[in-house]
Amino acid sequence: MKQRDGSQLAISVVAYGFIGFFALICFIPFWLVYIGSFTAEHQIVKGFQMFPTEFSFDSYRFLFNGSQVYRSAFVSIFVTVVGTIGAVLLTSMFSYVTAHQKVKYRNALSFYIYFTMLFAPGLVGYYLLISNWLSLRDSLLALILPHMFSAFNAFLMTSYFRTLPFELNEAATMDGAHELYIFYRIIWPISMPVIATITLFYALSYWNDWFNALMFIDNPENHPLQMMLRRIISNSQNLDYLSANINIPVSATGIQLSTVVITIGPIIFLYPFLQRYFIKGMTIGAVKG
Repeated sequence: MKQRDGSQLAISVVAYGFIGFFALICFIPFWLVYIGSFTAEHQIVKGFQMFPTEFSFDSYRFLFNGSQVYRSAFVSIFVTVVGTIGAVLLTSMFSYVTAHQKVKYRNALSFYIYFTMLFAPGLVGYYLLISNWLSLRDSLLALILPHMFSAFNAFLMTSYFRTLPFELNEAATMDGAHELYIFYRIIWPISMPVIATITLFYALSYWNDWFNALMFIDNPENHPLQMMLRRIISNSQNLDYLSANINIPVSATGIQLSTVVITIGPIIFLYPFLQRYFIKGMTIGAVKG
């Protein structure tokens, strides 16, 4: 018995040591970016340091002195909030229909959506649809509508809804409740784990999107933060794009690092609020019983 306890303890120590070492390797790049954004200009040009001796807020002063960062932040927040709310509502309603036992064409609807997971429409047709046929160029709808529905997220929600007892629907129907009431007052509250998971997926998708902005947004006033970051990194000499005071002495690397921190900062705060639902929502539909 003691030998077994000793072997289990050794395995635990090795496993935790490996996980801790791997987590440290993943943390170091984030730390270098974060601490580099507060490093003085003459130290940044010499290279990255884990613990610099001189700090400076010039990069952040330069960014916030201009107007582009405020416009881009507003666009990113607006697109993420509006798009995530609409996407979660649309995906949850579709998934509830495909999981409902009394919907006649639920299998056909499921196949129609899941077919898109196997065969993508192609970039040319996608561009023509958004830019020419829908005339959404330079519109925020061009950033919202393409991510409004995800077949993978619908698959997760459908799997979850199928694990719920159908007797809940039957009992509510016998009491005179209609389908909208059943969905929003009965099914929705008990589905918070998967809803929180899908919300996080959609929020990350909207917040990190830069490709749609690259294709459809020409007006800098409608650039999200990710597009602003890409433009700064791709052309580090074009700092006048930020509409900031160029007299502040900063390096292009410092501007890039501080922009990365500003870009990834807000979305990180979502995790503490959704973490308790996240793992449960990902695994609850995997095994019945």
